[in-house]
Amino acid sequence: MTSQQDIPLFEEVVNEFDQRAGELSREESKGLRTARQAAFEKFRALGFPSIKHEDWKYTNINKFLKEEYALEAGKTATPAELLDRATIPGLDCYQIVLVNGVWDGQVIGGPLPKGIEILRVADAVRDSRFASYFEDAKWGNQHFANLNTALFTDGLFINLTGAVTEKPVHIAHLYVGDRNLMLQPRHMWVCKPNSELSIVETVVSQAGELKIWSNSLTDIIINRDARLDHVQIQEASSGLRMVNHTTVHQKKQSLYNNYTFTMPGAELVRNDLQARLEEDHTETHLYGLYLAAGSQLVDNHTLVDHQQPHCYSNELYKGVLLEQSTGVFNGKVYVHQDAQKTNAFQQNNNLVISKKATIDSKPELEIYADDVKCSHGSTVGQFSEEALFYLRARGLGEATAKALLINAFAFDVTEKLKNPAVENHVNQLISYHIPVNHA
Repeated sequence: MTSQQDIPLFEEVVNEFDQRAGELSREESKGLRTARQAAFEKFRALGFPSIKHEDWKYTNINKFLKEEYALEAGKTATPAELLDRATIPGLDCYQIVLVNGVWDGQVIGGPLPKGIEILRVADAVRDSRFASYFEDAKWGNQHFANLNTALFTDGLFINLTGAVTEKPVHIAHLYVGDRNLMLQPRHMWVCKPNSELSIVETVVSQAGELKIWSNSLTDIIINRDARLDHVQIQEASSGLRMVNHTTVHQKKQSLYNNYTFTMPGAELVRNDLQARLEEDHTETHLYGLYLAAGSQLVDNHTLVDHQQPHCYSNELYKGVLLEQSTGVFNGKVYVHQDAQKTNAFQQNNNLVISKKATIDSKPELEIYADDVKCSHGSTVGQFSEEALFYLRARGLGEATAKALLINAFAFDVTEKLKNPAVENHVNQLISYHIPVNHA
């Protein structure tokens, strides 16, 4: 196994933190500087993960660590062609564009309604109203979350104060550069009591030989009686390596709906999604669909942490594996002793199209309460011969019939989307990425 000393990137990020520490001490609060230092020491002790680590045993990132990356992106104009790819046709929304994790302050689609405030993270950390949100960062043994906390410089801060926003906020993440880059976008979203918001994220990147590694961290707080619908559509090109960590803190009677769609393209996609149900009578729904092709590696790690009684969670992830791709699903439901009357359900279904594709599925339940209803399951299969025969008997070619079955397999997830424009866009992406010559 490669040691951290043999990874030039490890030494580079260590040196980068040492260089930034002096600059940050003059600009940020003492609490944030303390949090950064603690996270850096944790990362330095952990290093980058390897297959020796339980959470990474199916996801070998060693070959990506051998590449060279610059840690400063510099100023980059918004590429029009990438923005077109990131835009969802027919979606009435407030659109915000981040280029390499940085927002220029413009909102497309009209002024934001009263009750929603959006800032650059670079400004929010220096605002006394919001600085404390960044000072409480504790990420345990999460390698990349600690790295992000140590090195982040910018991202998007959303503060929702009791408003019910009918139009969604569309965040377009564009990644582009003139050299290999490693970026640390940091996002913080706060939904105050009785607020409601829908956020749609799309991720695209430039095509070509350049490599960009996005180590993104999103921290979400959903307060009492608040609701957040959160859609992530990942359609980056092959040069992107994406590690995406999202932690959601739910308070009493809150609702969080997450929909994560990963399309063929980026060579590495690791989604770490943690929903922490910290107070009673909370509700959580996690839906995911991943389509992998080529030599792509898509890893979805989820944690639903039931801490208090009378909470409900439902999780459904589906995967379609093509060509030489690799899929990983590790979903854990943790029920604490105090979390009586918990209802928690989890299911992972996979369709493996190619003989060279692989899937590692590991659903988990860890339950310490005795009055609960919990279930989990996993399936891995290929096409139903009966269904294929039925379609071919009605005049469809084999490849067309297989493509139709793939779309039907994905429907259980896409139908959960509440916005027709978003649902139509996702369905079109599925049809585009599953042409008949793949099937």
